[in-house]
Parts: sequence; C-alpha cells; structure tokens
Amino acid sequence: MSTRRQDRLLSTLLREDSWVAGPRLADLLGVTPRSVRAYVTALNARVPDGDAVVSGSAGYRAGASARAALAARAGAESTPRARLHVLVRALLDDPDGIDVFATAARLYVSEATLEADLARVRSLLEGTGLTLERDRDLVRLRGAERDQRRLLSRLAHDEMDSAEFPVDPFRLALGGGAIPAEAVTPFKAALVAELSGLGYYVNELAIADVLLHIAIAADRVAAGRELDGADPADEDGSGDAAEAARGSDPVAEAIRRLSREHLGVELGAGDLAHLARLVLTRIVTPGGTDPADLARAGLDPAVEAAVRAEVVQASSDYQVDLADDAFILRLALHVQNLLHRAQEESRARNPLTRSLKSAYPMIFEVAVSVVSGLQERLGLHVDDDEIAYVAMHVGGRLERSRRADTLLTATIVCPGYYELQEVLRSRVDRSLGRGIEVVRVVTAMDPQESDIDSDLVLSTVPLPVAAERVVLIQPFLTDADVERVQQAAARLRRARRLTRLREELSRYLVADAYVHPLPDAGEEAIIRLLGAPLVEAGLIGEDYIEHTIQRERLSSTAFSDALAVPHALQMTARRTAIAVGVAAGSVAWGSGRVQVVALAAFSEQDREAFQTVFEQLVEVFGEGDSVQRIVRRGATFAGFLDELAAVIDG
Repeated sequence: MSTRRQDRLLSTLLREDSWVAGPRLADLLGVTPRSVRAYVTALNARVPDGDAVVSGSAGYRAGASARAALAARAGAESTPRARLHVLVRALLDDPDGIDVFATAARLYVSEATLEADLARVRSLLEGTGLTLERDRDLVRLRGAERDQRRLLSRLAHDEMDSAEFPVDPFRLALGGGAIPAEAVTPFKAALVAELSGLGYYVNELAIADVLLHIAIAADRVAAGRELDGADPADEDGSGDAAEAARGSDPVAEAIRRLSREHLGVELGAGDLAHLARLVLTRIVTPGGTDPADLARAGLDPAVEAAVRAEVVQASSDYQVDLADDAFILRLALHVQNLLHRAQEESRARNPLTRSLKSAYPMIFEVAVSVVSGLQERLGLHVDDDEIAYVAMHVGGRLERSRRADTLLTATIVCPGYYELQEVLRSRVDRSLGRGIEVVRVVTAMDPQESDIDSDLVLSTVPLPVAAERVVLIQPFLTDADVERVQQAAARLRRARRLTRLREELSRYLVADAYVHPLPDAGEEAIIRLLGAPLVEAGLIGEDYIEHTIQRERLSSTAFSDALAVPHALQMTARRTAIAVGVAAGSVAWGSGRVQVVALAAFSEQDREAFQTVFEQLVEVFGEGDSVQRIVRRGATFAGFLDELAAVIDG
C-alpha cells in the first residue's frame, strides 16, 4: 500500500506542476506529514540522482527524475499484482500447461507463494468461462479462445486502471513476442487514414482500446489461436450483431490488409468479423448528420426516441440549449454503440474523464442526468468513462451557444486621426472579437467616466477611470496588448462569477448543518449525516437523501481533489440549502479522498442558481492554496464562512 501511495504522491506532483504544501499532500493521500516525508525519501531512492521529488520551504514539487522513478516501478515484477499478471500470461501462452516448481524458480518465489498466486488466479477466473486444471505439478488453463482473449484485455485494463503512472498496455498484450509493440503505431496511423477514407469520423480517444484487441488477436493468431466464424453476440438470433456490423465488409478488408502489411499476420474470417464489429461500435461514427447516413449505420428508432426525450428533459431541467436534431441523432448513435458494448460487457476508456469532470462540472452533470434517464428507459449501465463521452457530446453542443453568455463589452479610447481609430478597432475585433464586443470609440483626451458604461475600457492614454476596468494599449495593437486584455477580461468574468457565488452561498449555507470534523465513514454515511439536520429543519424530505445516494452511485460527485458535492438530480427541496462538512484531514470519496463535502439541496424555484453555485463552488475548491486556507479556519461555521468570503473576495 505504501508503494501505491508513493506513486500517487508523485503523480499528484506531476499533475500540479508546481509546489505543493506537505499538509495538503498528506490530506490528499490520507496519511500524516511524517509519512509524506518517508514517501519522498523512498521515491528519491528509486533513481540514481535522488531528485524524483524536490523539497523546499513551499513544500514539494516533481524533480527532474520524477518520470524515471515512475518508470522504475512500472518495470518491476516483484509485486503480487505483477506476478499474477506474469503467471496468467504464462498460462495463456502455453496450452500444455506450466510446471509449478519451474515457474516458482523462474519468478524467484517459493512454491508456497506460487500456490497462493494460483489461488488468486482461480478467483480472477470466476465468471470468465475459464478454469484451471491441475495434474500433480502441471497446471493448465482451459476455456474458449474468445474468453482467453477477454482475460488478456482485462489484465491490461486492470494494469492501466490501477497504475498511478502511464503504462503501455501492449507490453502485456504482446507478451508472446510474435508481434513487435513498435508495429502498433504505424498500424494505427494507417487504420485511421483508411477509416477516414471510408467516410467515418474516428474517435482517437477510444482507439487505443480497439488497437489493444487487434494486437491481442494478431498475437494469438500468430501463435495458432484463431477465432472461429461464429459471433456469440448474435447467438440468440436477435440480429443485433448483423445490424451493428452493417457496412463492416470494407472495414474488415482494411483490417485484414493492414494487419498483413504492418503486423505480419493473416487474420481469418472469425477474427475479422469480431474486430470490424469492435471498430464500428467503439471508435467510428458516420461522417455526416444526414438521416440517410444514420440509417445506414442502423440507428434504432427506439434508441433515438429515448435519447430525444432525455435531451429535451435535460434542456428544461438545466435551462440549456440542447434541442438540435443533428446533435440528438449523433448522440443517439453513440448511445446505440454504447448499448452494444454493454451487451458484450466491454467498455471504452476515456483518458479525459478526470479533467472533464473537474474543469466542466456542469457539463458533466448534464451528461449524468441524460445517462440516468437512459438507464431507466433502456436499461443502460455505464461508468464515468462512458459518461465522459456523453459529456463531450453535450459540451460540443453547448459551446456553440455559450458565446453570448461570456461576451464582454468594451469602449476604445483613442485620441488621434480617424484612420488610426478605425485601424485599432478593426484589429481589436479581429484579435478579441470572440470574447469582447466594441460598443463605442471615444476620441476625446479626457472622456467623462459617466460616458463610459462598458465592461472594459481599452485606452491608448492614461485615464482616471476605475483602474480595474482600464487596459492601456498601443495605438497599433501588439500581441502583448492582446494578452493583457484577455487577462483583464478573464479576471472580470471570474470576479462576477464569484460575486454571484458569494451572494448565493450567504442565502443557502445552513449554520446548523455544519459538521467539523467530518468522520471518515464512507459516502452514504456522510450523506445521511449532512442530510439529517436539513430533514429536521423541514427543508428536505428523507426521499431527497435516498435520491442523493442514488445519484452518487451513478457517478462520484468528487469534482476536484478537495471537494465533493453530493446532490439529487431532482430539485425537490422545499427551500434551497447547503450542508457542509469539513474533515480534520481528508475522507474517502469515490476512488480518491476529499477534504470538504457540500450536500446541496435545490428547490424548483432556485433552478437558475444551480449552475452558478455548482460550477463556482467547484472552481473555488479546485485551487489548492485556497482550500488549505478555508480548511484551516474550518473548525467553526463562522470561521469557514469568513475564510470562504475572503478567498472569493481575494
């Protein structure tokens, strides 16, 4: 466990890319500052130069050898998990079985340790259709080739999911040695080009998962382990597999040809049908939004109807503009492919899940709402990675309609010749027009402040107008001027957002529902603890707590390393209220740990305030230094409120 925490510490420092205080690291890891110092010593011992982590008065930061320290761990085979993977790989590679004593000697462990590892292998095989057969000292793996490949894929994904550092999934998948791992990159480039040429959009984020399956198939075929021609996904005669694979012949032909050219393997009909199906349901969508394109892709009218209903509902619930036919059709096709993946008990990994969740919490929340409704309508069960893909669809649609919400007005003050003013205005419009609208050009040397009512003032001369609004620029706009204006605009937008947040929080935070220190009792227990005083005050009913727990089970509400915001999807509170719990250190939440939990209960009347509070609360608690200030003063409700206000005003 300590080695895993060392990796988490180093990964955190690499992600932050700046100094991180020791107490904050301790809270994030759920350990003491003394343990943090011990982990730093151990990490530095991994590399010859001893500079994986640099210590200083401001805390710790990643050193020059940080990534080398993680790589050193990635190559180790002494851990039980790594040994388990090596053992399973040996069983998969040798159909005649492995000798217990010879394998123990090769792994430098005792026979008793290997017997314990074999017991763990048996547990791993539960529900896979695979079994271990034992004949004295010989152990064999028995089961269908398709199930053995799924096991290989599962091991590679388990390794990626559990690692606190980037790992190469092909290192395990291509353990047989017949296919060189370096051949995968040119194969990928050629496959993307072929699919694009066939008129498909390619999801580059999910392609690594399909490449893993192709690499496994090539490696197994090279060892004489082909799939037969039957597709078990269609064994019930429903025709779903045939429908999903419509148009797969050119895709299968592309995979066959590229596998021969780049991987040196001739794939058979069974493998090609299986891999083409994976490509069509995981990484491609038709290149247009024409209904005929989607019909050729086999879009199920029932899926389209369900998606349309949930999108309309989410548009109403969150007051966002999602009602667009092209968006709905493309999302429906994605959901249909998601259903195919769910039937095969497979998933599409999304490397952007963490960043999407923390940077765009409201977009992620809308996606959760849509997925929750589809779960009821279609029996859909998904994880955060799949929700993140839905969030990317939602975000792409909302980005097209959000410009008006963030547009700032500006007045240009530029005494001088007419042509100079026109040139400056034209340059401002061209360089800053996406975020700033020029509403007036003033030529006077001493304009009256009462005449300037825009958000910003871009002036070529010093002005007595409120300094926070004025940005001095050159008559001929420079790149440095553009950067200063953009920074001023960002500060103004943030100040307005946080001002609204402070106003909302002063109305919604409940002093009697403040808990410190928050016990490390698990998500559901904490939700009940924070919800109890709101129920007692008559602000929410017991059903709101149960709905909040259901929402938490769907997707963790830890939107940053410090804050969780549990809430129900239904806005059924009698009056909007927020209960807050602050931990003395940190509490387990989802797959990580947080320091503050804010149970938010919104009423129907305050629906408009939901986005302000939700997004800006996550923004404030996404800043490490601010979090530590608030938490240090969080022993009392008054102290918490004062420091939160100071952070917002600062």
